[in-house]
Amino acid sequence: MRCSYCYNPDIVLGKGTLRYKDALGFLKTRIDLLNGVVMSGGECTLHTHFIEFVTSVRKLGFLVKVDTNGSKTEVLDSLLSDKLIDYVALDFKAMPDKEIAITGGRFFKEFSATLELLLLNDIPFEVRTTVHQSLLTSADIITMSEFLNQKLYKGVYYLQNFKSGVPTLGNIKSNRASIDLMALESSKIPIVIRN
Repeated sequence: MRCSYCYNPDIVLGKGTLRYKDALGFLKTRIDLLNGVVMSGGECTLHTHFIEFVTSVRKLGFLVKVDTNGSKTEVLDSLLSDKLIDYVALDFKAMPDKEIAITGGRFFKEFSATLELLLLNDIPFEVRTTVHQSLLTSADIITMSEFLNQKLYKGVYYLQNFKSGVPTLGNIKSNRASIDLMALESSKIPIVIRN
């Protein structure tokens, strides 16, 4: 994925400099100081040794949260089967008609499979969407909430405003318009705007 609003372009473009060994070394110095670790990205589940890393983090005694776009259902399935994660934040990028414009690819099938996997497992999780008015409208958000409702998602659907003022993958401009909150009231699942 290459979401134009991504504010981690260095990670997505493979310019990260921290090796797993160094990250684990740092975490060892934080035992009894931190409760948990958030696996994030880019897309953390794409890394070749991700399951091994999460296993090592769990062995240190940390709780693990995974922030994911859902594109690697089999990785999450493995982590869930081995009870290696405690919470998942699933990024719902867009419905199929807008996903290429937002992500640069087609990942809806994988997202949907990951959502179904999470619904079948006994793990707390949330679904969230980053919103930029030039990419997603209030009508799009309602359509997305209807999809979640049809899948029997019972949690809160979180909206996060685009983070402006930082470098992004698509050099996207500031979000001048805001979501029409009144339009969101028709949603059958609760929608909460975080920022």
